[in-house]
Amino acid sequence: MVLNSKILILGARGMVGSAIKRQLLLQGAESLLTPSSKDLNLTRQVDIENYFKTYKPDYVFMAAAKVGGIHANNTYRADFISDNLLIAANITKACHDFKVKRLQFLGSSCIYPKLCPQPIKEEYLLTGELEPTNEPYAIAKIAGLKLAQSFKDQYGDDFHSLMPTNLYGPGDNYHPENSHVIPALIRRMHETIEKNLGTFTVWGTGTPRREFLHVDDLARACVHVMMLPKVEFDWMNVGCGNDLSIGELAATIAKIMGFKGELVFDTTKPDGTPRKLLDISKISSLGWSPQISLEDGLRGAIEDFKQNHL
Repeated sequence: MVLNSKILILGARGMVGSAIKRQLLLQGAESLLTPSSKDLNLTRQVDIENYFKTYKPDYVFMAAAKVGGIHANNTYRADFISDNLLIAANITKACHDFKVKRLQFLGSSCIYPKLCPQPIKEEYLLTGELEPTNEPYAIAKIAGLKLAQSFKDQYGDDFHSLMPTNLYGPGDNYHPENSHVIPALIRRMHETIEKNLGTFTVWGTGTPRREFLHVDDLARACVHVMMLPKVEFDWMNVGCGNDLSIGELAATIAKIMGFKGELVFDTTKPDGTPRKLLDISKISSLGWSPQISLEDGLRGAIEDFKQNHL
């Protein structure tokens, strides 16, 4: 029984890891291992080996990663590929060497080609060029997925991967430059309202379409799949099944936050991938579905920002 075993959550202080921890505690997990980056340096193989030797985890959620939005991905390209490659390689090897019962690697929908048929199926991986702005990060995540798949193929290890769409919710990063689109819009919308400005600038044309999943829905997916008797798929998409334009997203956030001014678009900023909607039929076939609507989720995210990030 998974909940009665030693469960290691790597990245437990981050948005995804903390959501997985909340979900496991809600379901009655008894023994959670949640080392911080100060406790365990995931880029150092010897540190990881010593940790696994000492604590002997049974199940591992690999939610740790160096992450950021378009600006961060494009600026810190060496850091994003090197750190994430090291983390994936070190953890996957340790899970094999110390006979972990099941490893779940968390990737990202950016692994898929920039110009992909929509909705994106898992088999579209490696069928075209990646989005240039986050190519280093995407390559590292593809390598992590392939590591898990290869150890399963060669050794029979019970390893699988989940590829979530764009996430938001409690614990998000609201850094002025390095955040993803929803926290960036929330922060800048708040500042615009505080300054009583009449216009709000949206980066890019506003036309790219994106899918957004609340992090607590992802956490439910992670725990649901981890607790299945058998996981047939090497990797699965996790999304909500519908998308909207960035312009529509900005308008929705403006409405919730009470901004009455005009939205303008800075077309000098990059748009990224034109559209990214995941096909979630595989994970849906396993009995999971998202529960939190975008508007409800945004209201909660805005409240979290006001309470914890101002």
